[in-house]
Formats: sequence, C-alpha cells, structure tokens
Amino acid sequence: MDFMRLLKSIEELLYELVCWLLFYPLTMWRTLRRPQAMMRYADVELGDEVPDQYSDALSPPLFLLITLLLAHAMELGLVRQAAPWSATSLLASDSNLLMFRAVAFSILPLLMAVKLLRHKGAKLTRDTLRPPFFSQCYATAPFAFAISLGGQLLLAGHNAFTPVGAVFVAASIVWYIVAETRWFVADLGLSAVRALLHVVVTILQALLAMVVTSVIIAYASGAVRVPAL
Repeated sequence: MDFMRLLKSIEELLYELVCWLLFYPLTMWRTLRRPQAMMRYADVELGDEVPDQYSDALSPPLFLLITLLLAHAMELGLVRQAAPWSATSLLASDSNLLMFRAVAFSILPLLMAVKLLRHKGAKLTRDTLRPPFFSQCYATAPFAFAISLGGQLLLAGHNAFTPVGAVFVAASIVWYIVAETRWFVADLGLSAVRALLHVVVTILQALLAMVVTSVIIAYASGAVRVPAL
C-alpha cells in the first residue's frame, strides 16, 4: 500500500512538472502581452475552490519562483564565469543565493500590494493581502527575469554584452512601470500622473529594502560587497 502511494505521488509530481513545461511559457506570454488582464485573473481565481484555481496558468508565486530559477540558471550557464564580482560566503551556495533573490524580489509585489490596500482603506490582514500580492507576482516575474539577466550581462565585463544588458534593464523598467501605472489607474481610479508617482516611489522603497537586506547579509557573512540581484 505504501509503495502504491509512493508511485501515485511520483505520478502526480511528473504530471505537474510536465504541466509546468507547457503552462509556464503560456503564462509568461500572457503576462507580457496583457499584464493587467493576468493581474485581474489572479484576483478572480482566488475566489474559486483550491483544486480549481489557476487551472490554465501557473499560480503567481510559483510563476515568480520558477522565473527567478530560470534567471539564476542562465546566469550560471552564460555569465558567472566572466563576472568580476564574488558573492559573500553566505550567498556562495546557489540555493542560498536563489532564496535571497526570491525574498528580495518578493518585496516588490508585497509593497505594491500594501500600497493598494492602504489606498482602498482596507484592513491589512493575511486574507486581504493575498489577492493583491498574488496579482502583483504576475507583473513582477517578467521584470525580475529581464532585470536580473540584464544586470548580469552588464556585470560580465564584455563589451558585446553591455548594450544587450542595458536594453534588458531599460526595457524591463519601462514595461514594469507602465504595467503598474495602468493597474493603479484601473484599480484605484487615480490619474495617470498620481499613479506613476505612487509606482515610482514604491519601486524606490523596494529597492532600498533590497539594498538594506543585501548589506545586512554581507556584513553578517563578514563581507561588505552587495550581492547582485
């Protein structure tokens, strides 16, 4: 009986992994094309029963985590060998570095979600935070991938990589700011200028939180260099 349950678990795991191969690129494509629609989709799906949620896409937190994993894998395969920086001892492990990036980039959707709740006058609880956080994970994932890859290309030190990295970074920032501004306008009814201001301020707050976290980790591990996101 235990053996049969093990086989069933392996079967479910294999099917889930295969589904990721299909639904990850579909989720990425839908998010890049229509980020506001995907963010609305995240809100709506949370109202379904748990087995029925996100049946035709990856769940937002999982989508963000897989995206960071892919960005990390591309760094290992293409960039790290030539990168002039070295990670702190605490982040020398790939698993630790990946976990740090997951936490760091989760700050963005967290702060965006908190700001949305505050402007709506909603009480901040675990239940009220979940829908906006989930929706924000969809928008954060492509941004995190592009800016991580672009940053690593810039740090690689190759002249051929520099313009490509700059394009990735610039395009990811513009795409993210536009997507978030439109979401703030639609969800909160703000003017475009006010929405843009709130988005830029929130991004700067998230960046500051990331830097502080990086510095704390660097000093805790006996180094002062800030790990690259």
